[in-house]
Amino acid sequence: MTTLTWAVANQKGGVGKTTTTVTLGGLLSQRGRRTLLVDLDPHGSLTAYFGHDPEGATGGVYSLFQRVGDRRPMQPEAALRRTPFDHLWILPASTAQATLDRQLGTRQGMGLVIRRAIEALSDRFDHVLLDCPPMLGVLMVNALAACERLLIPVQTEYLAIRGLDRMLHTLEMVQRSRGQELDALVIPTLYDQRNRSATQALWELRERYRDRLWRGVITVDPLFREASVAGQPLPIMYPDAQGTQAYERLLDDLLGTNDYRHRAVS
Repeated sequence: MTTLTWAVANQKGGVGKTTTTVTLGGLLSQRGRRTLLVDLDPHGSLTAYFGHDPEGATGGVYSLFQRVGDRRPMQPEAALRRTPFDHLWILPASTAQATLDRQLGTRQGMGLVIRRAIEALSDRFDHVLLDCPPMLGVLMVNALAACERLLIPVQTEYLAIRGLDRMLHTLEMVQRSRGQELDALVIPTLYDQRNRSATQALWELRERYRDRLWRGVITVDPLFREASVAGQPLPIMYPDAQGTQAYERLLDDLLGTNDYRHRAVS
């Protein structure tokens, strides 16, 4: 089975990137699929979710870039960390990743470090999910060069929609450099149908981005926060939660052959 790599990205924070990465990873692992979560964000939210400290982390993503920069073997196996959950691994972040653009960003080959690491690990994993930083730089470029599909969580809120255009502009630039189109899916998140502004924002998403928009929505669910505090993916801690069911539908569409766009539902 070919390793499937999905990047979860948006150039605005607080839209549900890490939640999307953790929840999809938890669902995939529950289905017996060997899944690697890669934390490319120097803030290290994904890393902290699973009990690692990005402030004091050694190894992980940063070590891959360091070794390539020093012309040493990459050794991605040594950078992996187990999670407490079957079939689920993490490649953790370090806050030192924030210095990569200044240190190594202009060196040749730095845009393909993550892609080459995933290729080296392809026998170990069925799926790789990349949790991206909210800014364009060497880490975002690596993610977009490595993935087959880009998932763009967008909070159903006016300012978040404004930031979506910036992410899609970045996507266009990367596609030109890749010389091929990258499948991108916009995922409405943090939706509360009782909130008039959220309803208006969802309507605008469907009007403006219909060709790229997932047909469903990820609704607000306070159990996401409880799962985060416990350091568990929501599907493992609360398999019947509303949020779990929403991401189940998303994953089924992502893995299926059906057209997951053009059929918006409330």
